[in-house]
Amino acid sequence: MTRQGHCPTPQALGPIDLQRLAGLQQCIGSARPQQVLTDLGRRNRSHCRLTHEVMLWVVLATGVLTDLPLREVFRHASRLIPGRRLPGRAGLCRARKRLGVEPVRRLWQQVVRPLAFHHRPSGYYKGWHLVGIDSTVLDVPDSPANARVFGRPAGGRGDGAFPQVRKLSLVELGSHAELAFVLKPCAASEGSMVAGLRRQLRPDMLLLCDRNFFSYARWHELSGRGVQLLFRLQRGPKLEPIRRLADGSYLAHIYPTASDRDRDRQGMVVRVIRYTLDDPQRTGHGEIHTLLTTLSDAATYPATELILLYHDRWEQELVYDEQKTHQAPRLAGKEAQLRSETPAGVVQELYALSLAHYVTRALMAAAAAEAGIAPVRLSFVSCLRILRLRLPECPSGEWASWRGWYESLLAEMGQEKLPPRRNRINPRVIKRKMSKFPKKRPPHRPAPPLKKKFVEAIVLET
Repeated sequence: MTRQGHCPTPQALGPIDLQRLAGLQQCIGSARPQQVLTDLGRRNRSHCRLTHEVMLWVVLATGVLTDLPLREVFRHASRLIPGRRLPGRAGLCRARKRLGVEPVRRLWQQVVRPLAFHHRPSGYYKGWHLVGIDSTVLDVPDSPANARVFGRPAGGRGDGAFPQVRKLSLVELGSHAELAFVLKPCAASEGSMVAGLRRQLRPDMLLLCDRNFFSYARWHELSGRGVQLLFRLQRGPKLEPIRRLADGSYLAHIYPTASDRDRDRQGMVVRVIRYTLDDPQRTGHGEIHTLLTTLSDAATYPATELILLYHDRWEQELVYDEQKTHQAPRLAGKEAQLRSETPAGVVQELYALSLAHYVTRALMAAAAAEAGIAPVRLSFVSCLRILRLRLPECPSGEWASWRGWYESLLAEMGQEKLPPRRNRINPRVIKRKMSKFPKKRPPHRPAPPLKKKFVEAIVLET
């Protein structure tokens, strides 16, 4: 019997032990959630079945089992015991709300670490740790609270159908691990969100960014922190050569304003690499591409190598494809990419999704190390399916039993090698045009309840 005021741990609850999440518990660390809750002073006030620890594991499982509603995630995680009633959806939702965002965020911060190491050269370039920053937007359920906090995208035909949250991520390009992210309303500019990632940028990193991120102030701040930079530049800034380098690149000054350039004050020296593509089949053919970098030594860092390296930035786009298209896609009965109808639930869910993505990528990195290949040579889709399939098979007993399951899991993932990447063309086109139906407007959201039954509305014509 449990004393009043003390909520039992999952072990004390027996059938609510979520035994089928044993593999996830070992990958994340079975003691970490309890330690996080202790550090935050989270104690259940009365006897309950859905403790904070149980709900934390259930929320984490939603990041793996994205195709299941919350109640079915709980059903999937616990073994069937005759006579044991499954918690209702309302009770699970209330328990999830009580848990809040902070325990999931704190656990994410403790678990996520870089996966690339110097002895695995795919994540490094001449000693520099390769990372990228970019943003994406995700559709969230069409609720008044989500619309109020996150906003809707604006367009020529009016506001978007769904509220959207913008996520800016710092990604390890060699492993696809999401090392940090910032969330804002969809109307926020991605450049303004970079400040939220400053603490995660270290002096041993080489940061790759596309042309939407360049500004003098941002370049000055990031380079001042010792971070090496490789950015693509938009058209506009004048970059007059001050010294030509042997490989065709040159050194130039960048300035805060045009007035500063005219007076040659507050200039910062950057290396400029300009190139074109002579293949008519490629997007960008004939266009002048301009890269800026802090790596000014042309002998150590040749221009051609940096051009090829910049195109590794596409690995970040693949991370978003993994998360949005394969890990948490739209499905029948799931109107948006996320489930949550409240802003706090959206944030909580995004941390769970990111942590589940990280766990999958960490397992893939371990499997790739055993196979002697780069982590990006394994199929994320296949490895995620393997994790979902094998997770219920993990024994919840002794560590040695779990070790056997873990080694078998890595061996199976290690077989899911991708073929060499094709010489691809990526035209900027869309596949599906707009619908011919009228657009959903604010008066339709939500539609007022009907006052008559269908049979009462029937009027026969005579």
